[in-house]
Amino acid sequence: MANIENPAGKPAPGLIQKGLTEALFAALLSLGLFVLYVGLKTDQNINNELIIVQRWGLLAIFVAIAAISRFVIVVFVKPNIDKRKLAKAKHGELDISTEKGFLRQHFLKIALVALLLYPVAIYAAFGAQGSLKWVDNFGIQILIYVMLAWGLNIVVGLAGLLDLGYVAFYAVGAYSYALLSSYFGLSFWLLLPMSGILAALWGVILGFPVLRLRGDYLAIVTLAFGEIIRLVLINWTAVTKGTFGISGIPKATLFGIPFNATSGGFAKLMGLPMSSAYYKIFLFYLILGLCMLTAYVTIRLRRMPIGRAWEALREDEIACRSLGINTVTTKLTAFATGAMFGGVAGSFFAVRQGFVSPESFVFLESAVVLAIVVLGGMGSLTGIAIAALVMVGGTELLREMDFLKAVFGPDFTPELYRMLLFGLAMVVVMLFKPRGFVGSREPTAFLKERRAVSGSFIKEGHG
Repeated sequence: MANIENPAGKPAPGLIQKGLTEALFAALLSLGLFVLYVGLKTDQNINNELIIVQRWGLLAIFVAIAAISRFVIVVFVKPNIDKRKLAKAKHGELDISTEKGFLRQHFLKIALVALLLYPVAIYAAFGAQGSLKWVDNFGIQILIYVMLAWGLNIVVGLAGLLDLGYVAFYAVGAYSYALLSSYFGLSFWLLLPMSGILAALWGVILGFPVLRLRGDYLAIVTLAFGEIIRLVLINWTAVTKGTFGISGIPKATLFGIPFNATSGGFAKLMGLPMSSAYYKIFLFYLILGLCMLTAYVTIRLRRMPIGRAWEALREDEIACRSLGINTVTTKLTAFATGAMFGGVAGSFFAVRQGFVSPESFVFLESAVVLAIVVLGGMGSLTGIAIAALVMVGGTELLREMDFLKAVFGPDFTPELYRMLLFGLAMVVVMLFKPRGFVGSREPTAFLKERRAVSGSFIKEGHG
């Protein structure tokens, strides 16, 4: 406690020694972790011989960053946090929110207005061709992950069922649209709900065998289900064309108006110069609408008896049974509802890409979506959206950081390290925000007064 109350903001003498010790330990640990990934690199010389390129300078930078960061955290950051917690405890302040500031009260409205104006502002700032990258990679792609994470949130965050094979429903939706539109000529607006229904059907099929499984066993079975779907897509070449994938997938239309260069196309009818930016902007607003629909359905379901049954199942399945709740139908509805949103997102993904292949539906996609749900705060729609923006948008920003080559050398490729930085970001968030970005939310049912309670007072931080 003496370290926390040290006057004049100076760290205690013993704290400096502790910081140096932990900084040295962090340096040695980072050296062992990065020596084979950063310090040494395999390359081919002019004779096509495999050689090892030594990058000790880049390795030293990584080690120095780890050591300095650990020293600053131990000596300055952590004591300051502990001091503030102690001051709050002395004054009897609890981590319960009773009043909301202007930004917190109107955050969702501000965010929605910003999203509605985003494509227009980008188009005005960068022009038609310059806006493609920002609308597609930093708009549509992030919103796809938001929708996927909100769908998985029903299974993991509300019902408490750990699902590691969620990408399977994503794949079912994508291939349902790709196959039915290519072979039968069905329209996008018909196949969009149909893909969700087919994915929900597979969610029920998955739900039946795992009704009695929980925890790690459920995770293993769902992981196997995701791999089975991927292997079927690879090996059923007569239908899915295997690893070659399905190309030439029809685009979506706006009330029958196609986005092409014909006389009946959108650009000609509106008197606009021909550009593919209009189609991307249309897709942006379409996925935004689908995300809003997902959020609305999730909020409404939470307030219904089925939503409260999901939360009861998450907290204690035995107590849930003792209350007379049918856990079989409760689990099946959770799997089916989450899978439906995954299938709808998959059909939109097929429309956006115009091409689908099994490589787009590997286990890593399930892991990323699950990480977004956990980091955002399980059960919190706002937190999950923020986590998707930070994680997906952050990795995309690495592609634009060419200035890092001036620091790490001309051979440095930032996007190759996106998964490394993604993992480091997850560790940092879990250290400082173990309940997720938004660790508190308003309860579904309340007595007399609605009050947002911190995750610290709730089992597993679900709220």
